[in-house]
Amino acid sequence: MTQDDTPGPHYEAQPGTLANQFLIAMPHLQDAWFNHTVTFLWKHNAEGALGIVINKPSTMRVAELMEELGIDLTPRRGDLAFHGQYVMSGGPVEKQKGFILHNAGREWEYTLPLTPQVSLSMSRDILVDIAAGKGPEHYLVALGCAGWDAGQLEREITDNVWLTTPALPELIFSDQHAQKAERAAALLGVSLSQLSSFAGHS
Repeated sequence: MTQDDTPGPHYEAQPGTLANQFLIAMPHLQDAWFNHTVTFLWKHNAEGALGIVINKPSTMRVAELMEELGIDLTPRRGDLAFHGQYVMSGGPVEKQKGFILHNAGREWEYTLPLTPQVSLSMSRDILVDIAAGKGPEHYLVALGCAGWDAGQLEREITDNVWLTTPALPELIFSDQHAQKAERAAALLGVSLSQLSSFAGHS
């Protein structure tokens, strides 16, 4: 996977909406769920917003989730990279529901194409294919999502709770979760560590 964060055609922003953008938590946000998080917003309209936190690993591995679902992992035996993947804590809403962000191009039983580069699936069959080594090349598995009521997100942005930037697919699927917030902010030419220092002396 490329580490190139240079803005290019992989950006997908929709006029008049924050869908397909990153929400980057400002350093002063102390909310237990969202402190230091990056959220990929996959839906935003007059009724509210929905997103998935992409940099908050849970204590559960993807393989363990699949075992709980009775999915055969035999094809992945000995695949250390696969067995090292963690399920993300996607947000405090519907915490038992699975969300799989993955590179676009194929569809499963319940797949929502979001951009030419990214889709969202919420059905068991994609996990079966991933376990069999036949799934998407890049994916992120999360339990739960984040939600905002109508106007709530806009107010929080006005209150300087979040930074926003068009989403970068390479960053969504990166396994360097601890670096995602700083890398996302860097897309705006901003350093979160500098913002944190500034806030501490304001």
